[in-house]
Amino acid sequence: MSEKEIHTEVHRDDEAAKLGMWLFIFTELLLFGGLFLVYSIFRAMYPTNFREGSLELSVTIGAINTIVLLFSSMTVAMALTAIQKNNKKLAMQMIAVTLFLATLFLFNKYIEWGAKFHHGLYPGSELMKLLDRGDLMYFSLYFFMTGLHAVHIIVGMILLIIAFFKVRNESIHYQKYVNLENGALYWHLVDLIWIFLFPLMYLIT
Repeated sequence: MSEKEIHTEVHRDDEAAKLGMWLFIFTELLLFGGLFLVYSIFRAMYPTNFREGSLELSVTIGAINTIVLLFSSMTVAMALTAIQKNNKKLAMQMIAVTLFLATLFLFNKYIEWGAKFHHGLYPGSELMKLLDRGDLMYFSLYFFMTGLHAVHIIVGMILLIIAFFKVRNESIHYQKYVNLENGALYWHLVDLIWIFLFPLMYLIT
């Protein structure tokens, strides 16, 4: 196989990988779009319950997590730019910073959820069963949607950890970086979802 044919094959593989990631992102947007629609319907049905429920959340933690994710989107973009410029060291550093910020996000979420669990407010708890329908719908959606988002954070971290080691052993380099590019795309999706979740759950007026 000639060098030109090898280059064409790699190019096609990269394009297929990127297309696959975009299709996956599209399905994720459909999933969360459906959840946002369900949220909007129940919020319209129980506006008072949703407003009062949001007062039980920590706007401070939510705002901090928003800033954390925005910075993490910047650092993962910097990692991609670094590898495109053949700066392996900086790429690894920026991936590591992104992973640190992701861990910080999950830690803050753990604190927030932990406070709810401490007061007996969690899915299936006796307290949840005593809530009226509007409050029950708000907190059920809160736990499900933020929990699902946290799962996506963890998946994104796994992708970035894999990318980190591939950069280190030079499987990802300035001529072949589609895995890191896809990881960054997924991470931006995680950030985008939170940008919608934060005002919907925490800033209800």
